Amino acid sequence: MDRLFLDANILFSAAYRAGAGLLELWKLKNVKLCTSRYALEEARFNLLEEEQRLRLQQLVDSLEPSEASREPLPARISLPEKDVPILLGAIHARATHLLTGDVRHFGPYFGKTVAGIRIMLPAAYLKSRRERL
Repeated sequence: MDRLFLDANILFSAAYRAGAGLLELWKLKNVKLCTSRYALEEARFNLLEEEQRLRLQQLVDSLEPSEASREPLPARISLPEKDVPILLGAIHARATHLLTGDVRHFGPYFGKTVAGIRIMLPAAYLKSRRERL
């Protein structure tokens, strides 16, 4: 079973508008979705409309919460300070995948496995999942 850690930008995009394509993640079978309070608060802060925040809360109700550990980043990984809790949260959650749209900071790690976690864009994950099944 895949354990998907969702970055704040994934939560934001899924809640931004009704019928968002990323809602497909919530419909997957044999997948556990998780995130951290840090990612949730970042997404909530950036959603301006109450309706969007309500959608976010409904989505989050089905997620497994996780928090970032206080351990150092894995060797040879360099991230801005604001992104460190995301990767550490995924590690603490024992995620198999970290899904993020943050190409600027996580882009160099896309398609790579860091501390046992494959870092991917959501579309790449969905495509690889279809190919596996």
